[in-house]
Amino acid sequence: MAVAASSTFPQLIHANTDKSSERTLEFINLHTDETLRCCYWANGEYDPSGLNEINHILRDHRANEVYDMDASLIDLLHVLHKTVSSKAPFHIISGYRSPQTNQKLQQQRSGVAKRSLHMQGKAIDIRLPDVKLSQLRDAAISLETGGVGFYAKSNFIHIDTGKFRTW
Repeated sequence: MAVAASSTFPQLIHANTDKSSERTLEFINLHTDETLRCCYWANGEYDPSGLNEINHILRDHRANEVYDMDASLIDLLHVLHKTVSSKAPFHIISGYRSPQTNQKLQQQRSGVAKRSLHMQGKAIDIRLPDVKLSQLRDAAISLETGGVGFYAKSNFIHIDTGKFRTW
């Protein structure tokens, strides 16, 4: 399992992520009804078992395929959660997507990228039920990290660890 943060990940996120404390995230997968609360960082390093649990809940539920998610994306979620002072778990709309799933979604919907970062474990579509979607988007944009997409009609934002851009 790869646990290194991507080299393009801004130092801002690392500076905003306390190196000495535990980092915990909480999720609800809206497609499978699975829930997870786990520590993925402790004692100054990533916890492989915590990352494995996160990889599992963020799997492609259509293909039941697990993929190693980018540790920088996980850190970005942690910082974003703290930034908006949420008390709720992230609602997962889409985490990892296999190439086959991405291709099927492309055929069914507009706006699905042919070379989506979801297929590389570097993107996630989320919402927080206790935070206005526009506030979550604005907080993600303020971090100036990766891509931030706003899908108000579908009630989620997209974040990724690619180059900084918004749509």
